[in-house]
Amino acid sequence: MGKKSKGLNAAKKLKSRRRKSRWAHREYIRKTLHLKEKSDPLEGASQARGIVLEKVQLEAKQPNSAMRKCVKVQLIKNGRQITAFCPGDGATKLIDEHDEVHVECIGGRMGRSKGDIPGVRWCVTKVNSQSLPALLHGKIEKARK
Repeated sequence: MGKKSKGLNAAKKLKSRRRKSRWAHREYIRKTLHLKEKSDPLEGASQARGIVLEKVQLEAKQPNSAMRKCVKVQLIKNGRQITAFCPGDGATKLIDEHDEVHVECIGGRMGRSKGDIPGVRWCVTKVNSQSLPALLHGKIEKARK
């Protein structure tokens, strides 16, 4: 490609050149075509509510050999199913099937899974509108539905 246009009347050429060049960048394409919102079960939101379908244990990636405690959640907003990690010691004991949970992004790079849990991108923050850390530390009792 040649050199950039210079001069008093070069603005139109520079603008069109920049517009074309932006399509070479993956982040620009994802943002412009709203690809994250289309593929993301949370539809671009930071948090979502869902109903617990079942408790599952996932095996951690090598070199770890732990069984990570997770729950399968059906989102209320669109009916999609996701797997969410339950952080904290004994957190799955506080979560029962058909409970309503809040899930949020787990914070992996590029919106992917984090750490040694394969394919899990979300974690549970609340159970029946009560904070999971507060329940774990015994500050509040679990509400009866």
